Amino acid sequence: MRALAMSRLTSELDDALEQRTARGLRRERRIVDSAQGARLRVDGREVLHFGSNDYLGLAGERRVVAAAQEGAARYGVGAGASHLISGHFAPHDAIERELAAWIAPCPSARALLFSTGYLANLAIVTALVGRGDAVFADKLNHACLNDAALLSRADFVRYAHADLKALEQRLASSGAKRKLIATDAVFSMDGDIAALGSLLELAEKYDAWLAVDDAHGFGVLGEESAADPGNSGRGTLAQLGLVSERIVYMATLGKAAGVAGAFVAAHESVIETLIQTARSYIFTTAAPPMLACALAASLALIRDEPERRAHLFALIDRWRDAAAALPWRTLPSMTAIQPLILGANSEALSISDALWKRDIWVPAIRPPTVPRGSARLRITFSASHTIDDVDRLAEALADVAQ
Repeated sequence: MRALAMSRLTSELDDALEQRTARGLRRERRIVDSAQGARLRVDGREVLHFGSNDYLGLAGERRVVAAAQEGAARYGVGAGASHLISGHFAPHDAIERELAAWIAPCPSARALLFSTGYLANLAIVTALVGRGDAVFADKLNHACLNDAALLSRADFVRYAHADLKALEQRLASSGAKRKLIATDAVFSMDGDIAALGSLLELAEKYDAWLAVDDAHGFGVLGEESAADPGNSGRGTLAQLGLVSERIVYMATLGKAAGVAGAFVAAHESVIETLIQTARSYIFTTAAPPMLACALAASLALIRDEPERRAHLFALIDRWRDAAAALPWRTLPSMTAIQPLILGANSEALSISDALWKRDIWVPAIRPPTVPRGSARLRITFSASHTIDDVDRLAEALADVAQ
């Protein structure tokens, strides 16, 4: 009987997988056998890669690698326990202090490290709201913000992408005890930037928290100026000049920073609340301290080498000029995320495969990651690319379009 029951259960799974394949939604993993970079060895071949979030080319940077090696030699390769048991090492503490002082979303801010951005967002939302409260979320937010809202047991109120009027209507009509507005800063599949200034005004008007996920802005955005030469790469808050005790800022450290993990920066009361109550912080092993050592080297490069960002934005400008001649729709993104909207899943897979045959790897993105009917190539640029690489991609796409 047990064998028959398992046969039925696995058959249901197999049927669902077959249906997923038929809809063009099945995903396959490719095996990378080289350091992250513009050129990778994948499935035994060398390819030009436009699918990474390594925006500043730091994942394989020798100085970052050397810092990780030195950290491993001193602290080992594992933390051994959660931060609250015995896994909070000196490099963790140092990088938290550095991030808090650098990002400074409000006066007297503190920062807290997490192993992933997913865990960080779960911590923020579930620690700040619960039953009887409400989370107001942009419909294009990352999945982890949505999951966090559901796990918090607060009312989950979504509004159409960037529709501030709809958001205000929902805030005004809500009787929730506590309110939290949650948004991506740079939307991961479209590349556009949230109107954080207006969102902060609404948070102030309706006495709400503003949780900002800056996974794709940290390290990339934040203009340098003569008055503030350390502003380069501080992220979307710095780009827009926003500071508030209402802001709870999260950024990941495995994208532009090139390493792994995430952090939350916020008012000291928020951070202490996360330490004391956030289950995704309390009940998980700390990230290896050697990664915090690598992050210290990475942050120094983000601050001290603004030419990486300047080169990245030159590549983006070159691409946008070239993409205007292609038959597919682009989105008005000025960030390193440059989607090419193809529509049907089959079309996205076909174009991606055609590029692969030309030794160019651009993964196809399909639902549920993006809305139905908006399958795309999510082209991402890195400071490790060259102008010639951008031209090669544009030429290959023009060839495929014929």
